[in-house]
Amino acid sequence: MEFTTQMDAAKKGIVTKEMEKVAKKEKMEVEELRSLVAEGKVAIPANKNHKSLDPEAIGEGLRTKINVNLGISKDCPSIDAELEKVQTAIDMKAEAIMDLSSFGKTEEFRKRLVDMSPAMIGTVPIYDAVGFYDKELKDITAQEFLDVVEKHGKDGVDFVTIHAGINGETAEVFKRNKRITNIVSRGGSLMYAWMELNGKENPFFEHYDKLLDICEKYDITLSLGDACRPGCISDATDASQVKELMVLGELTLRAWERNVQVMIEGPGHMAINEIEANMVLEKKLCHGAPFYVLGPIVTDIAPGYDHITSAIGGAIAASHGADFLCYVTPAEHLRLPNLEDMKEGIIASKIAAHAGDIAKGVKGAKNVDNEMSRRRQKLDWKGMFELAIDPEKAQRYRAESMPEHEDSCTMCGKMCSMRNMNKVMEGKDINILREDE
Repeated sequence: MEFTTQMDAAKKGIVTKEMEKVAKKEKMEVEELRSLVAEGKVAIPANKNHKSLDPEAIGEGLRTKINVNLGISKDCPSIDAELEKVQTAIDMKAEAIMDLSSFGKTEEFRKRLVDMSPAMIGTVPIYDAVGFYDKELKDITAQEFLDVVEKHGKDGVDFVTIHAGINGETAEVFKRNKRITNIVSRGGSLMYAWMELNGKENPFFEHYDKLLDICEKYDITLSLGDACRPGCISDATDASQVKELMVLGELTLRAWERNVQVMIEGPGHMAINEIEANMVLEKKLCHGAPFYVLGPIVTDIAPGYDHITSAIGGAIAASHGADFLCYVTPAEHLRLPNLEDMKEGIIASKIAAHAGDIAKGVKGAKNVDNEMSRRRQKLDWKGMFELAIDPEKAQRYRAESMPEHEDSCTMCGKMCSMRNMNKVMEGKDINILREDE
């Protein structure tokens, strides 16, 4: 039996090779996974032209995945530098990489990225439109926006962020409800500006069926962008954000009717006490579609440390149902991240994702923590490093300050609780002051 997309196959009862691989990774029965894909509660972004892909799934009951943002800009246009980051992100087992290139002819970088990456690849086609056509934003036509999406589909992009929810109605709600930071989504601000400059409806909303034609053709997953995500905690959960979310819920159903997979993008900056309610709201209004969050960043006063503010919010969001975390680096709000910034962002995001998985009871999530605890109890340093999220840093810290006795560390020395409890439990004497072992 033939099928057009992963969702089409799932609805027809077909188990694809991508479903088989994902089910094995997730330790899930493949029929359960297929059912979730058919319902739209799980997405498997897998463009037919992405030949190097090692598929992953995003959604209900699965491990929380992380995304790494990369790409060239006018001020930092080095393709080689970005490709070094790509390889590092792949080595660090990021499940997704988004190419946010926003300068010049980005096709070379995008194609090389797709060719080399087993991780799923995402893009924001509106970023590429200005450079692709060498036109000012106002002069780009609706058809030209759609043609850029098609080009990304041909190139093998697995998911695209499309800001279709900032339609005329949402724009009016935004105008009536003042914010401190207005529209902070880069793609969302570009689309709003295009609408205002041309006095026209959002072309991705107006021609949504044509967009779905493209997505169905290549099996591109639609990541419905949150143009009105809050850019500060004061703007969170306001009328603009909620109005757009309602529109995205309607667009989700229309996409599923065409067997196009959907993810919903979410906040943004948000106080800790609002995160749980936002996760419930998204899942309710968007019919259980996978939720993809940037952060949330839980305070606005930590430039240079926003990988931490984001990890705090990400862990809480994941514990309450967020399925996909977009990493944030220490360079957020300041500059294009360098390689070390990227590494710190990945580690922080992986910690948040894993903490969320433990809280929401993902199958097997606690196993590695329990094994780490057993190795700590045994003072098995090599074994601990093998399980660490960042073994390189853990080994370097220990090597920089070696204790007199190798079964302890320089914090506690012979007062180490693990060392002394092991001795006592074995019926041995404890020697804190004496020189003998």
